[in-house]
Amino acid sequence: MTDRLLAAARAARTQAFAPYSQFAVGAALESADGQIFPGCNVESASYGLTICAERNALFRAICDGARSFVRIVVVTDTETPTPPCGACRQLLWEFAPEAEVLLVNLRGDMVQYTVRELMPGAFDRHQLPPRRH
Repeated sequence: MTDRLLAAARAARTQAFAPYSQFAVGAALESADGQIFPGCNVESASYGLTICAERNALFRAICDGARSFVRIVVVTDTETPTPPCGACRQLLWEFAPEAEVLLVNLRGDMVQYTVRELMPGAFDRHQLPPRRH
């Protein structure tokens, strides 16, 4: 893991808007060309509208034109490092199934996976019927 990527995820976590859960999360996504895209969670009183840090970073990267990713760091203030939720895993799968997922807590404990390891039996475009023109 690069120090720069971890620093970006830690910094993003400080910007989280989590007044309801008090669960601030920071993420930093690294593109294949080395760019870093940070993201934090942003909550809504209507919980379904909340956006996770991982998807926030991914959407930011996509908006800036990135499409290929090699790793993501997720930072939480938890006893054990916290993995991405199912929605985040699904979107990471669609863009970066082989990317490293590094989960870190504020104490520095780290767990490492690949997106593929977090998504056994994943659903993607290969399960969709062929498009008709």
